[in-house]
Amino acid sequence: MTKNQTKNEENARRFAAERHGLMRQTRKYTGDPYIVHPAAVAGIVRSVPHTHDMIAAAWLHDVVEDTETSLQEITIEFGTSVAALVEMLTDVSVPSDGNRAARKVIDREHTAKASPDAKTIKLADLIDNASSIVAYDPEFAKVYLAEKRLLLDVLKEGDATLWNRAAEITDYRSKGAY
Repeated sequence: MTKNQTKNEENARRFAAERHGLMRQTRKYTGDPYIVHPAAVAGIVRSVPHTHDMIAAAWLHDVVEDTETSLQEITIEFGTSVAALVEMLTDVSVPSDGNRAARKVIDREHTAKASPDAKTIKLADLIDNASSIVAYDPEFAKVYLAEKRLLLDVLKEGDATLWNRAAEITDYRSKGAY
């Protein structure tokens, strides 16, 4: 790992903490500072084969979607490779696209076109979010896990270890999606 790669990852951590902090974002069920989620996603990605750009993008995966940060800012701060990953990880639907189910179809189609590296990060995101939702909101978990079982169908090019963990968490195989 070069000094610049380490610096880019650390800069991504700081940038994400600042941007989510400015929005005063917290985790829905725990009230923890939001940055615990990108930290968990980065840690999960780090547990499988990865690049430094993937770790930076893991830290940044929600900043465009959840803060007032643009993809152009990500490109300027972190380069085109990291920005491309963040773009692939950012939901593209908007409320005017229809109900939740319609928006999830649009976002799933966007994710289907993502690179294997982006899909690996998306799997890490799914694993962390699903674990939290299952633990804290079993009723919503029924809806959320059904959506994520559909998402798994387009994430097969991501890391196989993470895909299997996500499939286990979402109970993918026993719900007839296999």
